Amino acid sequence: MAGRQGPPSHVAEGSVYEELKKAPEKYRAKTNPMANDTDAVAAGGVLFEEHCEECHGKEALGGRKAPSLRAKEVQDAAPGAIFWILTNGVVRKKMPVWSKLPEPERWQLVSYIKSLGRDAAEGNAAGNP
Repeated sequence: MAGRQGPPSHVAEGSVYEELKKAPEKYRAKTNPMANDTDAVAAGGVLFEEHCEECHGKEALGGRKAPSLRAKEVQDAAPGAIFWILTNGVVRKKMPVWSKLPEPERWQLVSYIKSLGRDAAEGNAAGNP
């Protein structure tokens, strides 16, 4: 991925990130019950490696199979919207349905995904790209 400048900063019409906006209000309003649990981030990282890394990549930057989870659109999305995507998938975009994954594990994944934005912000604050 040398030379890659990072995730897109805008959402093109028909973009995969548009799916986040389709989450029903009752999901967008949900808060992550594990938001302040540092163990949830670590557990979510393990789940990401097992279930998500193949498509989203080791660094969650996306690729041919799936979008970047570090993109502003994902990081700015409500935790409940991400939970809704995990629960329902996006079949026409080949995102699997993870509703059989227990709810706490889906929230751990949300915690991990959201932590990717904190990692980037901390790197930028420290003067790292």
